[in-house]
Amino acid sequence: MPDLFPAGAAAVTSADASTQNRQVPFGRSWRFDFETGEFVMTPTGGVAQSRDVDAWLEWCRKSLRTPRYRYLAYGRNYGQEFGDLIARHLSRAGNEAEIRRMVTECLMVDPRTASVGKFAFDWRGDSVYFSCEVRNVRGETATLAASVVIA
Repeated sequence: MPDLFPAGAAAVTSADASTQNRQVPFGRSWRFDFETGEFVMTPTGGVAQSRDVDAWLEWCRKSLRTPRYRYLAYGRNYGQEFGDLIARHLSRAGNEAEIRRMVTECLMVDPRTASVGKFAFDWRGDSVYFSCEVRNVRGETATLAASVVIA
């Protein structure tokens, strides 16, 4: 009987393990105030920066607010597709399931993101406000909040 696990398969497994164990750089980002729609300025007039985990959270917040495929500056995997929910006429449960899927898909594109979960929904009229917990590859967690207009 032929070997079910040839020698080449072990090499692939160990390559995958080494990729998972490598350090993912978190970098830095410009700080943005999503309430005012302006960059956060330092006392000297420069744009404030976020570093490390705060830079990753800035990316998450911005990604959740950016419609996918709308801006040529971003790749096809960047952003969300909440605008598509209006035309689908789904039930509340269906919309919540789609929001979970879209948010998870949106945030898991970044190699710094390890998981997305613990969703909570609050329906107010034609809008749904939601929050979720994101965990990075270092094991640190944060809660993100956003909203979607369904009708």
